[in-house]
Amino acid sequence: MPLELNILHIIGIAVAFIAVLIVGVLLGVIYRKKVAEREILSAEDEAKRIINESIKSAEAKKREAIVEAREEIIKARSEYEKEEKEWRSELQRQEKRLLQKEENIDRKTDSLEKKTENLNKKLAHAEAEQEKIKKLKESQLQMLERISGLSTEEAKEYLISNVEKQVTHEIAVKIREIEARLKDEADAKAREIIATAIQRCAADHSSEVTVSVVPLPNDEMKGRIIGREGRNIRSIETLTGCDLIIDDTPEAITVSSFDPVRREVAKVALENLIQDGRIHPARIEEMVIKAKKEVNSIIKAEGERAAFDTNIHGLNQEIVNLLGRMRYRTSYGQNVLNHSIEVAHIAGLMAAELGVDVTMAKRAGLLHDIGKAIDHEVEGSHVSIGVDIARKYKEPKEILHAIEAHHGDVEPQTVIACLVQAADAISASRPGARRENIESYVRRLEKLESVSMSFPGISSCYAIQAGREIRIMVKPGEVNEDEMTILARDIAKKIEDELTYPGQIKVHLLRETKAVEYAK
Repeated sequence: MPLELNILHIIGIAVAFIAVLIVGVLLGVIYRKKVAEREILSAEDEAKRIINESIKSAEAKKREAIVEAREEIIKARSEYEKEEKEWRSELQRQEKRLLQKEENIDRKTDSLEKKTENLNKKLAHAEAEQEKIKKLKESQLQMLERISGLSTEEAKEYLISNVEKQVTHEIAVKIREIEARLKDEADAKAREIIATAIQRCAADHSSEVTVSVVPLPNDEMKGRIIGREGRNIRSIETLTGCDLIIDDTPEAITVSSFDPVRREVAKVALENLIQDGRIHPARIEEMVIKAKKEVNSIIKAEGERAAFDTNIHGLNQEIVNLLGRMRYRTSYGQNVLNHSIEVAHIAGLMAAELGVDVTMAKRAGLLHDIGKAIDHEVEGSHVSIGVDIARKYKEPKEILHAIEAHHGDVEPQTVIACLVQAADAISASRPGARRENIESYVRRLEKLESVSMSFPGISSCYAIQAGREIRIMVKPGEVNEDEMTILARDIAKKIEDELTYPGQIKVHLLRETKAVEYAK
């Protein structure tokens, strides 16, 4: 019994504890629910508050933005109105100016019309006066013609002839005065400069003859050079580009070619073949190749020697080789390379005396005949060929002009061109420097006399001093003293234009009148 009571008591306590626990849990749940509901209500209130504040803030900002926009609009409107007023005032000023200009133009138009009307009146009056003057002039001319007994054309011719005589006299007197003054001032200085240049430039030799004849040890060698059926001579002519002339001349063969370098190659090859003794096509080809190399080396060495002797630097190698080729080129028997070196020295000496660029003068003198190196290969005069060569290898303009002007093809425009022209004439005209055959010499004298006789008033003329002077007898009745000076200049100018000659030619006019009477 007591045990059961204890159990029942424990169960009752447990049941009570469970009931209390359940009630506690229910109360906790109910409490939490109420707390949650209060928090939800509080959150909703907070959200409503925030929304209300946001709405109030947005409305405030909206009102502020509206106020600012209105202020901006008001400001913009005021600025626009201000600008509009300025534009209107400016337009009004422009309109006023335009109205003033229109008024001025109207006034000027009225004035111009009045001036035009007055001018037309004056023009009509002037035409009427001019007509009166014309009639008066015609009447005066008719009166003058009756008084003088000459027509208008005859009077014009008479006046023109008198004026021509006066002008001719004045021109002759002026020419004499200028020539006398220039001669007094320039002759002594020019003679001194040229003499000094010639004295200081002493050439080793004056002339050189091109050798185109190859000597043979005996006449039997001619047959060996010709070869069986002419194969050796054909081989030589084909390889060298030269013609071999084998005639009755004893122990000699003539080499003919327009190209001096080819002629030298043929000459050297023949000399080597004759010395070697073995003459056949293979050996000929070998000797020709060897001769070409030898001549080319000589050409290069001669060109470098010319540049070294004249102290000219910076020449293109092709120009140096062309200078070396002139070693085998002659002009009237004068070696062109030696002539060019001599011209360079003379031009440099004269340039030093005159205070001109010596190096440029020497360079122009050395290159003035460069065209003669290939004038047998290229069509044209050696002057034009030389200008093309110098231009091709970028020589200065002064050099081009000096080359172009050294034979008078163009008028010399620089002192260096004049110096090269003078130095060329000095080198060519020295005694023994050049030679020419009798036929060309006679033709030159005849041409000189025919040019002189082509002028009116010439009775006779004679070329003397180997063509260095022409003496001309004029007809005293047709040429007076004043006209002689002008005639001499005209003849000299025509000789310069039509003749080619070394040095200079003196034109000497003579006029003589005689009166003979007998006393009885």
